[in-house]
Amino acid sequence: MSPTDREAGQHPGRDAALISQVLAERAIFPLYQPIVDLASRAVVGVEALARGPAGSPVEYPDVLFAAAERAGLMPQLDQLCFTRAVQFARAAGDVTPPLVFINAEPGVLNNAVTPELAAEVSAERSFRIVLELTERALGTFPASLLNIAGTVHHSGGALALDDVGADPLSMAFLPLLEPEVVKLDMHLLRNPYSPYTIETAAMAGAYADRTGAIVLAEGIETEADVATAQALGARWGQGWLFARPGPLSAIAGLQVHHSARLRPPRPDLHLPAGTPFSMAAARHHSRTGDQPLLDGLIEYMWRQAAGTGSFAVVLGAYPDPATGQGWLSRLAPVAETAAFVGVAGPTLLGSHPSSVRIATAPVDGPESVETVLAVVGPHCGVALCIRPGVDGSGDFVLTHDRDLVHAVARMLLRRLGTAAERLLNHPAGYRKDQPDRAGAAAHTN
Repeated sequence: MSPTDREAGQHPGRDAALISQVLAERAIFPLYQPIVDLASRAVVGVEALARGPAGSPVEYPDVLFAAAERAGLMPQLDQLCFTRAVQFARAAGDVTPPLVFINAEPGVLNNAVTPELAAEVSAERSFRIVLELTERALGTFPASLLNIAGTVHHSGGALALDDVGADPLSMAFLPLLEPEVVKLDMHLLRNPYSPYTIETAAMAGAYADRTGAIVLAEGIETEADVATAQALGARWGQGWLFARPGPLSAIAGLQVHHSARLRPPRPDLHLPAGTPFSMAAARHHSRTGDQPLLDGLIEYMWRQAAGTGSFAVVLGAYPDPATGQGWLSRLAPVAETAAFVGVAGPTLLGSHPSSVRIATAPVDGPESVETVLAVVGPHCGVALCIRPGVDGSGDFVLTHDRDLVHAVARMLLRRLGTAAERLLNHPAGYRKDQPDRAGAAAHTN
């Protein structure tokens, strides 16, 4: 693209005209990059990458999506990209491999799905859709993300977490999203001996061993990269060594692993029912304690939160403003190191730590009286759920059962709300500079 072409997307009026024309003509023409099994080199899937009209100022994704964002048309464009990615894959018939990875832009997860996209996703097809998400979606739209994840599993699809290792936030949210595919960021491949890379790869490998997920390495350009990717625990990979993005017809000449499979969907994983205490008490016997004991248990939770490090997620729900106000002084230092800290409850007055997400939750309902804290870290998972009793006592469940802790954390994360929540500061991992996407970000490689 020439400099003149790139400058074409710098004026709001021109942006709106260009993107409106793309939408009206449905002029998105996706390319597909193969994803291969590193051991056999057989194709197991493809990642769809959006392209605008050939030769136009918005042909390439960086300009296309930047123009759509400036024009306020990102939701419409992103859903069109997703729709076209599915349409082209369906039209290719038997050429399409068993898995088609499609990105989702976090900023549009709250929008209603268009009838055209809904029809495409529900239509009969020979492949399984793998929805790719980034840590931007996790940190910015947590409730919507979990709703979308549940919908994807209910429709038979799967999830992939992209850019893992680019920021601690992606690794921190890994056990809460529980994707079927973990995509290691290409920068890990370029710095395989750094302590950060080794730690990230070790945690991704441990997650894969525990859940049956697949680790995939991005940005593979040489045979040396293949060896490095495998050493870091990747079973699948993608990059220019295998193929550059192109039409699906190019897959016809490659060996395809038609029986490639991912873990079956779990429709109720992301949207657990009940309240944190009711769910915890159903799985583990609850106990009763007086107020001094309950205070001691909460202090124990603060000590756990303080020692989990940069990959931690700390979440809570307080039943009254006095409790919430008292928590803020304990949460602020935790938020200095943890990847994400958020609490929900009645409105708090006055100033609050900018690093803590605070969401005003409804004051009615059975969950509103519960006191809940959950700490999720790479080597620690603990949750405390308290339901008030009489005379200052309370029934409680303190659990280190990681599956239960993760379920409690998902409940709390959903209570933090969607785009309307009170976001005092974007998490450190929030980035907007993604160069290539199918419905959003994906590497040019």
